[in-house]
Amino acid sequence: MQHALTLAETSVQQHEGGPFGAVIVRDNTIIGSGYNQVTRQHDPTAHAEVMAIRNTCRELQTFDLSGCHLYTSCEPCPMCLSATYWARLDKIYYANTRLQAEQAGFMDADLYAEICQPMAQRQIPLEYIELAQANLAFQLWDAKTTRAPY
Repeated sequence: MQHALTLAETSVQQHEGGPFGAVIVRDNTIIGSGYNQVTRQHDPTAHAEVMAIRNTCRELQTFDLSGCHLYTSCEPCPMCLSATYWARLDKIYYANTRLQAEQAGFMDADLYAEICQPMAQRQIPLEYIELAQANLAFQLWDAKTTRAPY
């Protein structure tokens, strides 16, 4: 956890990013790490946890991080939490809460509340478009014998 916190501090001091750092550990060894690079990369998805997942997957040459734990300087936002599920991480440890992030000016709490809203009441509308060919990609995927399920 100390390394994740150091990355968060370094992100602010040297990289002008948000105060977030994360490391991924397997068998008590840090496999990958990341710090917030949203403003540096002009990428709203470049959160510390996502960067750590990307770096770890690249290092291990896999998208499946089963057996790994995430240590992060702050409770993951909804995007990062979702990424940990997609990566199949076994456990998340965090040092600051979403309330602390909110007090520092980040909108994590708002996003958690937004997800719970019915689609029709969300700030960004979602609208289903029914098209006959829309399901073709899923049919092709289902028929593909060499697919890597994830």
